[in-house]
Amino acid sequence: MSHAVRFRLDDDAVAELTALRERLHAAGIPAPTARPAVTFAAAATIPPAARAALIDELRVLTLPALWLATLGTIAGHDDELVLAAIVDAELLAVHAAVHDALAGRVRAPVAAYLPGAWLPHCTLAHERPAEAFALLHPFRPVRAGVSGVELVDTRTGTAEPIT
Repeated sequence: MSHAVRFRLDDDAVAELTALRERLHAAGIPAPTARPAVTFAAAATIPPAARAALIDELRVLTLPALWLATLGTIAGHDDELVLAAIVDAELLAVHAAVHDALAGRVRAPVAAYLPGAWLPHCTLAHERPAEAFALLHPFRPVRAGVSGVELVDTRTGTAEPIT
């Protein structure tokens, strides 16, 4: 994966998610240090034409708030603990619209982010998910507003705001 479309989360949600990560880090469990976000799409390359189509589509969409409420792991990343979003029709519609804008315009889309396979989430820990779960549970679900959308070069970590 070289490019990803991420939804930036509002500052209050970022503060709550960062506090959860800091609890894990304090217990010696490796946690991400980058600003929490939710990835909606990824591909080897998202060229300019695809970016333009995505920007056009995002202009007419209302981005829903996310309820990050489920601690768990995701397929293929059993060693991570994530906080997954409750998936509803509005969130799925926005996700489908993002992918409709990118369809046929990107090279090598990442299957895990395609409609029908995608689980919206934010990673909390990179190791020892059972121990991380025990440290955080029970917790209060995080309501995360979407403050913008960015295109990220996953090789360099640079993010370009597109809304």
